[in-house]
Amino acid sequence: MRHRPSTQTIYNELKERILSFALYPGTRVTETELSLDFGVSRTPIREALQRLAVEGFVTIRPKQGCFVRELDIDEIDQFYQVRTALEGLSLEQALLQMPRAALEELAQRWHPSRSSEAPPSVEAMAQHDESFHMALAEGSGNRVLVGLLKDVNARIHIIRRLDFTARERIAITYAEHHRMLELLLDGDLNAARVLMQAHIRYSQEFARSLTLRRLAELRHPPLQAGTGNG
Repeated sequence: MRHRPSTQTIYNELKERILSFALYPGTRVTETELSLDFGVSRTPIREALQRLAVEGFVTIRPKQGCFVRELDIDEIDQFYQVRTALEGLSLEQALLQMPRAALEELAQRWHPSRSSEAPPSVEAMAQHDESFHMALAEGSGNRVLVGLLKDVNARIHIIRRLDFTARERIAITYAEHHRMLELLLDGDLNAARVLMQAHIRYSQEFARSLTLRRLAELRHPPLQAGTGNG
């Protein structure tokens, strides 16, 4: 007898399809089709879609249906601008509020020599990266800052995760995170801010270009050898 997946399993699978662009932005999805796909009733499908809608991965339009959210690159760029400002505040407040021992422990966790221990999957590494930035925000003691940064991260997660599809980006991330913490430990806030801004900007541009290329490939897949008219 086939095991029927739970709402959590359905949610995880649909989210992964969206993040990997297996479900293309703008695609309409229906409860009926998904219930047949997963072999379940429409109830767990509806619950999973509602959760994805709350998190911004799909849009539910009355009398039209449910659609995978379109990628708005301009909006994503604006979220990155806000993120840069929030991260600068995180550094400032972490320098003032975080115990030195906590900064040293975080620096050790992100020592470049440990990049070989990075999580194996792209999704896990993206979450690991977010944990660094959230640790600084949480260390600030500012709960509003933590909440705002969590919200921004959730809005750009679909593009941020692509930053770790190249192995060299993982090594660079470890090195830059570690250097930021060294600068904080030395009390050099300005240098830490400059590095954070460059770190986010490069990550943004790398993931942005990769996302656009991936979408273009999915929309216009390359012709296979031997299928031309020549």
